Amino acid sequence: MIQIVQKQNILVQWVFWHFIEMPKNILKSWKDIFRFYLNYFSIPLLLKTLFAPWRHNLSSYPKGFDLGEYFEIFIFNLISRTIGAILRFFLILIGILIEILIIFFGLIMFLAWFILPIFLIFGLYHSFRIFF
Repeated sequence: MIQIVQKQNILVQWVFWHFIEMPKNILKSWKDIFRFYLNYFSIPLLLKTLFAPWRHNLSSYPKGFDLGEYFEIFIFNLISRTIGAILRFFLILIGILIEILIIFFGLIMFLAWFILPIFLIFGLYHSFRIFF
């Protein structure tokens, strides 16, 4: 297919490049950016470890029976898990918002790529109309 296009004139080559070859590259780049930010924010991992303690800060319970110490360690572990859940929740939220922005702006850029030739023709028409 590429050999056939190379033997044709430059206008046919441009149409092939603009409407067939480049949209494939744009979609591939869009997918790569989407996957990068999904991994950058580690959304699947954060969802799996949502209630894990923050920075693995856990205290172990004593061997003997001391109700006050058990309660203190329980509260500390609960606070550590709560802080971890809150921070992970906000990181997940920011990651999802960025992914939505990537989808939105990627769609705009993909559609704009197909509209660019219309602007080119419109601009050439008006420039010739003004000039002549």
